[in-house]
Amino acid sequence: MTDFLYQIDVNLFYFINHTLSNPLFDKLLPFITDVKNWYIAYIILFFICVIKGERIGRIAAIGMILLIITTDQLSSFFLKNLFARIRPCNILQNVNILVTCTNSYSFPSSHAVNNFGAAIFFTMIFPKIKWPLFIVAFLIAFSRPYVGVHYPSDVFGGGLIGMGFGYVYALIVLKIDNHFKEKTTKITEKYERVEFK
Repeated sequence: MTDFLYQIDVNLFYFINHTLSNPLFDKLLPFITDVKNWYIAYIILFFICVIKGERIGRIAAIGMILLIITTDQLSSFFLKNLFARIRPCNILQNVNILVTCTNSYSFPSSHAVNNFGAAIFFTMIFPKIKWPLFIVAFLIAFSRPYVGVHYPSDVFGGGLIGMGFGYVYALIVLKIDNHFKEKTTKITEKYERVEFK
C-alpha cells in the first residue's frame, strides 16, 4: 500500500514538474517559491494589522509572529528530521530543478506549513481577505513540486499541518480579543451607572 501511494505521489510530481512545464511558469514560479521575495509583503501585512487593525489587529500581529515561529521551527527542525524523507531532486531522475536542491529533508514543506497556517489564521480573524491569502498559499505550495524540490504530498501534508496550527492560534487570538472586549464593556457599563447616579 505504501509503495502504491508513493508511486501516485511520484506520478503526480512528474505531472507537475514535467507535463505542466512551460516557459512562463519556469520564470514565474522560481520567483514565487523564493521566500525572500515575500518578506516585504509579510512586513506590510504586519504593519497593516498593527496600524489599521485596531485591538484585534495588534493581537493578531503578535499571534502571527508566534504562529510562524512555531510552524517553521516544528516543520524545519522536528518533523523533517522525524520523517527523514529525501527530496525528489536528490533521488528521482530527470527532474526539472529550477532552484537550488538542498540536502535538507522533504516532508513536510515548510513553505506550505507557514503559508497555509497564515492563510487560515487571518481568514478566521479577517474573513474578507481569505481569497488572496489562499491563492497566494496555493501558488507557493504548487511552486514547490514545480521547481523540483518537494513531492505533492509534502505540500499537501504541510498545508494540513499549517492550517491546524493556524486554526488553534486564531482561536487563541479571538479568545484574547473577546476577553478584552468583555472587560471594556464591564468598565463602560460601570462608568455609565456612576454617571447616571
